[in-house]
This record gives sequence, C-alpha cells and structure tokens, in this order.
Amino acid sequence: MAAALVLGALGVHAGTGPAAYRTASDARPVGSGAVLPGPGTYTDSIAKGETHTYRVRLDGTSNVYLSAVLAPAPGKPVDVVDGLSLSLRTPDGTPCGMHTDIRFYGDTARPIADYVSRRAEPGRDCQQPGEYVFVVEGVGRAEGAPGRRTVELGYVVEPAPGEPAPPAPTAWRTEPPAAFGTGQGRAARGGTGFNDAGGLGGGSWRDELRPGESRFYRVPVDWGQQLFVRARFGNATAPPGRSALPDGLRLALYNPARGAVDETKGLYTGDPASLSLATAPAAYANRTAAATNAVGAMRFAGTYYVQLTLDRAAPTPVPVTLDLAVTPSSGHADPGSGSGPGSAPGSGLVSGPVAAAPDPTLRAIGITGVTAGTVLVAGLGAWPLVQRTRRRTQGRHARGA
Repeated sequence: MAAALVLGALGVHAGTGPAAYRTASDARPVGSGAVLPGPGTYTDSIAKGETHTYRVRLDGTSNVYLSAVLAPAPGKPVDVVDGLSLSLRTPDGTPCGMHTDIRFYGDTARPIADYVSRRAEPGRDCQQPGEYVFVVEGVGRAEGAPGRRTVELGYVVEPAPGEPAPPAPTAWRTEPPAAFGTGQGRAARGGTGFNDAGGLGGGSWRDELRPGESRFYRVPVDWGQQLFVRARFGNATAPPGRSALPDGLRLALYNPARGAVDETKGLYTGDPASLSLATAPAAYANRTAAATNAVGAMRFAGTYYVQLTLDRAAPTPVPVTLDLAVTPSSGHADPGSGSGPGSAPGSGLVSGPVAAAPDPTLRAIGITGVTAGTVLVAGLGAWPLVQRTRRRTQGRHARGA
C-alpha cells in the first residue's frame, strides 16, 4: 500500500528540472486584507518588504494553528536571510505571543514553512472569542534576490481535549531499532511539497534528487511513537572548481500542522554522506512541558513530513536512500476528538471539509506535542549523526503555544 502511495506521485516529476511546489487542489486565492472564513488552505504571493494581513475569527475554546509555506520556484536564487515573519495579533495590534521567523539560511530555493498558534488556556494571551489578524511579512536584505514568491496559508483548528492529557513522557529511545537502515531500499518518489508528498512506512526507500530539488515524504506517527530518519546520499559528481558545497545536503522534518520540527544539513562533496534525525514520542502534553522547540513540535499524532534538498550548484543528480523507523507506541493514551477520513489514529485537527484528498495534514489531523525529555533529549545525540546541525533555531522565536 505504501509503495502504491509513493508511486502515485511519479507524475509530478516529469521533465528535466525540479518541479514547482504543488499547491493544494482546493486552495482558495486571497490577498492582503482578506477574511479567512474558516479552516482550509489559501494561496497568495508576497515580496520582500511587504506585509500582508488576513482576518480570522476565533472561538474561545479551540487551539488554532496558522501556517505559511514559502515556495519560490526551484532553481531561482534566494538570499540566506530571505523568508517570512509570522505573527497573530488583536485588531489593535497587540501580539498574541511571540512571532515566528522562517528563513532559507542558504542560497538554494526550497519550500520552507512554520506556524503561529493560539492555545486556548486560562492565563494565556488572546483567549476571548472574536476577530484576530494573521500577519505575514516578507523579510530579507534589500540587495538580495528580488521577485514575488508563492505563499500557501494553512488554517487548522484543534478542538479542546475531552479529557486531561497524560503527563509528557520523560524517557524514550535514544537509538533506532536494530534493523534500521539495513536494506537496499524499495523504489520511491517524493512529492514537491506537503500536498503531494509520497506516502512511506518503515523501512528503506530509494529515490534521486536533482540539483536544486526538494522532495517530500509523509509518514504516520501515532501517540507515543518516535520517528527515526536517516538519509544516505550516494556517490555523485564533485562540485566543479571547489571541494565542497556548504550545507549542500539538507534533511528537515515538519509536523501535521506544517510546523518545523527539526533540520540537519551537511557538506556536499560528491562522496557518500548521511544525515539523521530522531524525535521524542508524540504526546499532547509536550506543548507545555517541552524543553526544546524540536520536542515541543512533536505535539500531534498524525502525518509528519520529511523533506530532502540538494543544493542547486550540485553538478548532477544524487541517489539517496531514506531509512525510516517508527517505534511502537509507549502505551499511554492521549486526548483527541477521534479520527476522520484522511487522518491518523487519534487525530483531532480540522482544516476544512473532510473529503478525499492527497494531503491528510489539511483534512483532519492529530496534532500533539512531544516531551521535553530532560537529560534524555541530549541522549539523542548518542545516535551517530553525520554533519548534523540543529534546526534553524537561530532565526526562530518561541511560539508560546
């Protein structure tokens, strides 16, 4: 079944160059000042220096996640500090918590995403029902790469839990299962983004990245489960006239609401290399107990998204083997409003009318945070990580929800 889901994405890669980001088929075009009438997907375009605002009406009982995916055309130049700044505000401009920065941190165009949120909880900001303003700012240096870029906006609502959440887990695996990454891999093909990501399960999968290309894969993670990911890049051609491309290989992970979980990157030299990520268990309570952004982003059960990117200056395509392992559930139950079509077990997020579609993220998705696991978070570093760097924390502020 998983192989069939992956092969279904083959059509989006026709042609000789990287395919452009595929927006959701039911996304509604909007412009600055528009009302986002409810959960769903919307599209706009933005340039550096512009500020777009979107009005949303929130109740006083639901958690809300407002995301933005910045998706420049593949192969187009970007500046390292180009990106978006996201915030949620009251109509008079008062912030509802901290803002979120999304930046490229490189010169290769690729989809980047994150969200701001409003968590319904006594004592927090912006708890009253009414109209709020979702603010999206195009940021970057004036002398950087110009032009308008596509932005896909996501609006998802998470009903309040029907029962108290169990405590966040304080211990979990620090190493993948013994059989992890031992196979040659089955053929797979990633999508251009969240909406056409190839569906994968545990095991090893073979694909190929073209210069300047990003590919996305979706993986279900239920309550209490951990995800281990490793990308093994094969032999390829060395960069002309230079020994390496800094940050030429990238591996990133996003949660069901399109929030950034973690990212690691490494040198591209044409020689074999690998990048790895590991998560804490998915748990609702991690949104309040997490000690790190990466753990706090593991707050949902549902579809998680793996993104691989190859530098646009790489001279040839690179073969890659993607190893995935999802651990058995830790056994604790988390609150949720039940599952719906296109959702994972225990899911509770709603982003629009539930209908058949390739993107379970924006249908009915379970989102719950992962634990802040104290000293064992550091223990994740015991798993060998080649050329690992943590996700782009230097440009991202705590979302406060």
